[in-house]
Amino acid sequence: MHDDLVTTDESNAWMGKAAAAAAASAALAACGGGNDVGNTAPALYPSTPAEASRFLGQASLSSNQKSIDSLMQTSYEAWLNEQMAIPLSQSHKDWLIENGFNVRDTRNDNINGNGGWDRAVWRKLFSSPDSLRQKTVLAWSELFVVSALGLPIPWKNFAIANYLDTLESLAFGNFRDLLEAVTLSSAMGTYLNMKGNKKAVPSLGRVPDENYAREVMQLFTIGLHQLNADGTVKLDGSGQPIETYTNDDTQGLAAVFTGWRNSSGTDDKGLLEPGAYQHGLPMQLDNGEHSPAAKRFLGVTIPAGTSGQVSLKIALDTLFNHPNTAPFVSKHFIQRFVTSNPSPAYVGRVAAVFGNNGQGVRGDMGAVIKAVLLDAEARSKSASATFGKLREPMVRLLQWGRTFGAYSTDGLWNLGFTQGDTTLGQMPLYAPSVFNFFRPNYTPANTPIAKAGVVAPEFQILTEPTAVNYINYIAGTVNNARAVKVDYTPELEIARDAPALVDRYNLWLAAGQLSDTTLANVKNAVQSIVIPATGDPNTALRNRIYATITLVMSSPEYLIQK
Repeated sequence: MHDDLVTTDESNAWMGKAAAAAAASAALAACGGGNDVGNTAPALYPSTPAEASRFLGQASLSSNQKSIDSLMQTSYEAWLNEQMAIPLSQSHKDWLIENGFNVRDTRNDNINGNGGWDRAVWRKLFSSPDSLRQKTVLAWSELFVVSALGLPIPWKNFAIANYLDTLESLAFGNFRDLLEAVTLSSAMGTYLNMKGNKKAVPSLGRVPDENYAREVMQLFTIGLHQLNADGTVKLDGSGQPIETYTNDDTQGLAAVFTGWRNSSGTDDKGLLEPGAYQHGLPMQLDNGEHSPAAKRFLGVTIPAGTSGQVSLKIALDTLFNHPNTAPFVSKHFIQRFVTSNPSPAYVGRVAAVFGNNGQGVRGDMGAVIKAVLLDAEARSKSASATFGKLREPMVRLLQWGRTFGAYSTDGLWNLGFTQGDTTLGQMPLYAPSVFNFFRPNYTPANTPIAKAGVVAPEFQILTEPTAVNYINYIAGTVNNARAVKVDYTPELEIARDAPALVDRYNLWLAAGQLSDTTLANVKNAVQSIVIPATGDPNTALRNRIYATITLVMSSPEYLIQK
């Protein structure tokens, strides 16, 4: 923690002990289950700034006075429509080219053509105007997981860039289209071994790789167990969950995903080497390596001799139309945007929209996102004390940057690769495995959460060391110690009034949800930073700002997003 963050022993002590304890233990006890408020009509407009901030915290990556005031003048749905209509800004791929990451080994951060991907990711998440789309892209990246850790290839920067551009362009489109685009992407093909997957040759003991077949079912579409329409697990006569698929289904589907390899396309503009360029194109079918045998899975039989393209269409259509897919995908987005433990009724209402957007279209993700955020359970003012979710570390960092207008001093958005991975505790597109940073049904053992019988996915990456590391990381970021900075000049005047400063950031960052006790502690700590009667007061004023942001973002009521 930086010595100049606060200037008194009292405030340093409070931040070092109380805030760390809040993050590591009080937050743990605060998170919990869902709240079925029934299918009552949600509020169409925010009636208070706190309600506006709460909605923005769920639907986007930040709120501040400008965004709150703007939302107060319109409806929630109108805001969602406006956000979805914002044109795509410069792509991740084009940014890499513009900044010289398309030339191998000519700069020390692009050795072997693998540099800059993390900067391209942070740039859009911090600065792109379409905050709803960027948050949706994060949610997609935690469903269709591709991690840089599993891409040991030259030009993985362009593989990741093009993968994110795919998620971004189809973020509010149809699930079926995105499922196919992800399946045929070079990044996913590399990550889960579909690229280069070959037909069986019994005489050689060769069988198709089953990795993508298994994960596209288990993690991307239908899950392990059969579900009711509201996401609850179906049980057999003995009260046991019914498996969604068998090993035979996996083997049959694996044969579908054979024969696909890198595209043979070339860059006629000469901007990219072949390897980098081909990462931006869908994989190409090599008919000679596609399995000609009949393929049986999930009650479907693809006749022998069916082409690879037709086989792929049948397989993806089958997964798309499976009864599990609607509740499985719907619950994922509810957990990423609103609450870890939605009621079955909430899941069922959103899943119904996935099944039919009101115009007979299945898989309309724009309609699904609206259903998630406009549902009565999401908008309820009477949500129970156990409603909500732990904010992910990378989302907290992005909230700080977007709230206060962070900018990159060198234009390269260098937050530090190692810091983003280990110190902050999370970095986009850097999950440890295809199971994401955390599992959707994770429950921390021997905690009030476990005793309540609910889940808390994000707690899988929360420990006492990571909680303290997060506070130190945020403290060092908030006070402009990194290459991504904020101009706090507009905040200097209100910093003279410590209570007003704390109230402002409580509203912007925590939707006004800090408890009276926490507010009193933070205000006392900030007030103790004395503004000198003579000389330049700006150092003290900035220290007040740094301390307030850090303390608010370390409080349990902030960490648990309601």
